[in-house]
Amino acid sequence: MGGKQDQNEVYGTPAKYDPSFRGPIKNRSCTDIICCVLFFLFILGYIAVGLVAWVYGDPQQVLYPRNSTGAYCGIGENKDKPYLLYFNIFSCVLTTNIIAITQNGPACPTPQVCVSSCPEVPWTVETDQLSQPVGQVFYAANRNFCLPGVPGDMQVLQSLRQELCPSFLLPSTPALGRCFPWSNSTVPELPGISNMSVAQGISGLLDSVNARDISVKIFEDFAQSWYWILIALGVALVLSLLFILLLRLVAGPLVFVLIIGVLGVLAYGIYHSWEEYRVLRDKGASISQLGFTTNLSAYSSVQETWLAALIVLAVLEGILLLMLIFLRQRIRIAIALLEEASRAVGQMMSTMFYPLFTFVLLLVCIAYWAMTALYLATSGQPQYVFWAPNVSLSGCENVPMNTSCNPMDQPVNSSCPGLMCVFQGYLSTGLVQRSLFNLQIYGVLGLFWTINWVLALGQCVLAGAFASFYWAFHKPRDIPTFPLSSAFIRTLRYHTGSLAFGALILTLVQIARVILEYIDHKLRGTQNPMARCIMCCFKCCLWCLEKFIKFLNRNAYIMIAIYGKNFCVSAKNAFMLLMRNIVRVVVLDKVTDLLLFFGKLLVVGGVGVLSFFFFTGRIQGLGKDIESPQLNYYWLPIMTSILGAYVIASGFFSVFGMCVDTLFLCFLEDLERNDGSVDRPYYMSKALLKILGKKNEVPPGGKRKK
Repeated sequence: MGGKQDQNEVYGTPAKYDPSFRGPIKNRSCTDIICCVLFFLFILGYIAVGLVAWVYGDPQQVLYPRNSTGAYCGIGENKDKPYLLYFNIFSCVLTTNIIAITQNGPACPTPQVCVSSCPEVPWTVETDQLSQPVGQVFYAANRNFCLPGVPGDMQVLQSLRQELCPSFLLPSTPALGRCFPWSNSTVPELPGISNMSVAQGISGLLDSVNARDISVKIFEDFAQSWYWILIALGVALVLSLLFILLLRLVAGPLVFVLIIGVLGVLAYGIYHSWEEYRVLRDKGASISQLGFTTNLSAYSSVQETWLAALIVLAVLEGILLLMLIFLRQRIRIAIALLEEASRAVGQMMSTMFYPLFTFVLLLVCIAYWAMTALYLATSGQPQYVFWAPNVSLSGCENVPMNTSCNPMDQPVNSSCPGLMCVFQGYLSTGLVQRSLFNLQIYGVLGLFWTINWVLALGQCVLAGAFASFYWAFHKPRDIPTFPLSSAFIRTLRYHTGSLAFGALILTLVQIARVILEYIDHKLRGTQNPMARCIMCCFKCCLWCLEKFIKFLNRNAYIMIAIYGKNFCVSAKNAFMLLMRNIVRVVVLDKVTDLLLFFGKLLVVGGVGVLSFFFFTGRIQGLGKDIESPQLNYYWLPIMTSILGAYVIASGFFSVFGMCVDTLFLCFLEDLERNDGSVDRPYYMSKALLKILGKKNEVPPGGKRKK
């Protein structure tokens, strides 16, 4: 008795009976006001960052390529010329960053011109064409690839010297608005460039950025199968809803079947490991003969591996059997809570569709951050400088190269051959540009904080709704009329600061994990084994810390929804309550995880199998109206249906999981607050009372004393 009392004192004192308590407190006050003010100030700053990005940003440079003069291709005067052609793309320095290619293009010291279509056939200027006019060689042959304004009577040789027209063309395909040569095209003889290196470079580039043909086929497949995909998602929705609602009838048998299935799998693993061990033992295959090797598959041919597997599986089998024997009462309580959660969801069906609202808010947060980051990355004024292909030529000595110029005033009559005013980049000397990195960091912090706050809002709102179900003495008569909307208004009005506090703590840990991952990525090639081990330990510790904070926040939000206290007090009370019932917590958590995993497997697997048989045409005799469409990639709608089914099942089961956790905390509080007397009756269901061997002294249909 003394030890148990000391343990209760360590984890706080049990909840006391409160005659005025009738479920979620209605007369409450605002909590964590300081954090609420900080959160609103941060949101105002986040909005200000978005406005600054919108004013100074220019996302057109990502959407449209620029020619040598800085003009966009595909809009304005180049509306009919959406593609960018490089006169000599092999002089470009290609970066492996796809976003950098999209924003800045390859760094090319070669003229670039907007064209209506990319070259389709190879062509090279012949020797006898050098003395001919540009109009005859280029314009008459429909090779409209010279810079704008080149007169048709200019000699080809002169246009090539001034780099006004290309000296060769290669069959190209558009990728990211730019014409990239085919990997199998024949390359003309160019100084310092071999056919093999060019082919490899083009092939690698096209593998990275050119997906136009595949994109068209994917679009066609979605156009042909989108309504069937929606039907598959509808099936996933119905299956998820039916699974949750039917748990009140089949939760007990289903849990025991799943547990027996796990026992059966472990038993088969023990049998298989024994057979493999016996065969290898008779052969004399030992690890001493194999020695140490990095080929892990080689260890499957030695007896020690299977002996270790046999021991591990046997220990797991024994632990599970002991749990079934000694924890059977707590397993029955967990099953009863699952059945009660199914009833609660059935009484408040609107809670099942609340994740749609959360999903919309998450989309808004992600879209706002993405647009802000895009506008910030494209902020700055364009800068133009003088450039010539060969500054050592006669007439170029006095030209101020790399100095600012006006692209509208091209030096056509300059004595320097090929002198042009070309686009160099964007100025980074302004206040916004100097603070660009800090603004991007502010945006990332805003992304994590707002996303975690939206998730916290959903958890607290659902907890408030389900708590009102549990603490209704006569169900469903005493359940509030609009429990979900009441919980939503109550949470927003009083507990925005508490949600922001919990979300901020989680955000800081997640930002630390991101920084650690970035450092690990940058130093991966230079680390020694000790440094890699230390980095791995830090990453593991932060991962565990994030999981613990998510668990603590989740239960803190439940206590906030019920009692209306601040985040720290709620987190402490929830943690102490769970620690006083740690065995029940572990059993309920594992039983719920097992059941929800089976539910997801049932929904996703069922939709996946149905989609596979339908889209591959293996279901015959359905009629012409429901025939499977002709597709380029039949796996595309199948994978889309499976992914959508997983998202839908996760959304529905997250609501159910929140319901189970809320009812469980209420159940533990009910056990500590009440004793079943007329003055202090239990609020739990009759099934839970029967399992615990307790009863209420209030007669059936009677009213509890107020």
